[in-house]
Amino acid sequence: MTSRRVLITGAGQGVGRGLALAFGRSGAEVLVNDLHRERSDEVADEIRSAGGSAVPAPFDVCDYGSVVSALADAGPVDVLVNNAGNAGAEGFGGRAKFADTEPADWEPFLRVNLYGVLHCTRAVLPSMIANTWGRILTIVSDAGRTGDPGGAVYGAAKAGAAGLTRSVALENGRHNITANNISLGTMRTPMTEPLWAEHADSPQAKEILRNYAVRRPGVPEDVTELALLLAGDQGSWITGQTICVNGGYSFGL
Repeated sequence: MTSRRVLITGAGQGVGRGLALAFGRSGAEVLVNDLHRERSDEVADEIRSAGGSAVPAPFDVCDYGSVVSALADAGPVDVLVNNAGNAGAEGFGGRAKFADTEPADWEPFLRVNLYGVLHCTRAVLPSMIANTWGRILTIVSDAGRTGDPGGAVYGAAKAGAAGLTRSVALENGRHNITANNISLGTMRTPMTEPLWAEHADSPQAKEILRNYAVRRPGVPEDVTELALLLAGDQGSWITGQTICVNGGYSFGL
């Protein structure tokens, strides 16, 4: 990835941080995005301390004007990793059946998981087209592939982001731009850490892992090598795909 500029959204923690560190080790210049400035700074410092190149890029993916302004300052992006997820700045709401929700409950899920992907993808495409090279990776969820009881709008937003990827792949392959999804199962991240660290033997944890062929939650390192493949020249003939990294929770054909 030497000489490539890689923007990773939501890179201040969890899977995004793992991806940022991996791309930093690969020789890329990493634009470390997070909603919180201190997280962007911390991960960028971590990459630079290991000998890599990184620039903090704090902005809210839910605000298209902020995305465009930040990327105008940052310059062209060769690789976009749409990783920012969950329910946005407001955090996850409680799980509920769709029939028990209202439109106000849907908004935070849609803003980051769908509109955040739309905003960032739209912002980077013109320079990729001009340079006739680009890679777009979007981190989605098996909730968007199999459904998610209690999380219908989250699943719908992730499915929408995956559909966008396929359309972008069809429209831009002639410009040497690929677009792919990586679909994740349950990951061990700061958001879910209390479940694993404090309640690993709880009925809830056991119930979650019972659905996985490999009975453990995923970790960022499970994702990074595939992301590097898809982002590099070796992945130039892989586009429009949704590739599962999910411990066997569900299978892709």
